[in-house]
Amino acid sequence: MPDGIANVELSVVIPAYNEEAQLSRTLQTVAYYAQEASPRYEIIVVDDGSSDGTWDVLLQCAGRLPRLKALRLSRNFGKETALCAGLESARGAAVIVMDADLQHPPELIPELVRVWRTDAKADIVEGVKRMRGDEPWTKRIGARLFYGTLTRLTGHRFEGATDFKLLDRKVIDAWRRLPERTTFFRGMVVWLGFRTVSVEFDVPPRSGGQTRWSFLGLAKLALNAIIAYSAVPLRIVGAVGLLFLFGAFVLGAQTLYRKLAGDAVTGFTTVILLLLVIGSAVMISLGTIGEYIAAIYNEVKGRPRYLIREQISCETEGNEVAAFVGRAAK
Repeated sequence: MPDGIANVELSVVIPAYNEEAQLSRTLQTVAYYAQEASPRYEIIVVDDGSSDGTWDVLLQCAGRLPRLKALRLSRNFGKETALCAGLESARGAAVIVMDADLQHPPELIPELVRVWRTDAKADIVEGVKRMRGDEPWTKRIGARLFYGTLTRLTGHRFEGATDFKLLDRKVIDAWRRLPERTTFFRGMVVWLGFRTVSVEFDVPPRSGGQTRWSFLGLAKLALNAIIAYSAVPLRIVGAVGLLFLFGAFVLGAQTLYRKLAGDAVTGFTTVILLLLVIGSAVMISLGTIGEYIAAIYNEVKGRPRYLIREQISCETEGNEVAAFVGRAAK
């Protein structure tokens, strides 16, 4: 258990990648609402190898925000890994995870903490999107398809799941026992199976420009999530193989019958089509198996999830700093 945990009730973990434009505003707003929820709080920002001035902004904010801790990773490891770094550094009895773009509304922090304190069933308090804001319809359909597929493949419910959630310390301690390198935070939390209470929110417009997620980045995240939490694609490969085996028996019996009946007909087009279909199925199957082998390869190497280049830890006290935070957020 991290040192000093008794002195911190609430930790807020924020991964950041190229968030220079709005990060200062985000931190001031989060600090205001975190202080409102609990006077014993800390904010942990993980700079995931940003290429802009994100770290410079954190250095500036460290002198003004008394409970800010910042980690700078050695390179861009990805949001999921940045979350791991933040969670492993968190000391609070409760830990809130949220994005740096203010689409996870900081004003909901006191409500998450209130539910956690008052509801005995609330090991996890999860923010669930009621309205997805001005998100493009293509992304909405993709999100619904992804979560629906993941729910069917794993047997766990993922619809409406977000990274915006509060985790009790016992959930964090259980999560820290999961050693895998290919991580999917939402899937890991669902797999843990602790009692979850939902709090709905509407997604506000993004602060500071466009999302950093590209289509390829989202596709990679979806692929990693499916590989990490379901072996169903491998079973599908086996089922397709059995289907083709059955078809081969049927076609072989028909060919033999027609040969013996003297009615054999050369079917060049049919042969070509069969070769194309079977060849495609074989290549897709090999690709699926290859993804799982790659995931196994990454696990057995045993490399650390991330490397920290430098960090900031500011533990000063003072009402004048708290007053600054309050003014900045209003």
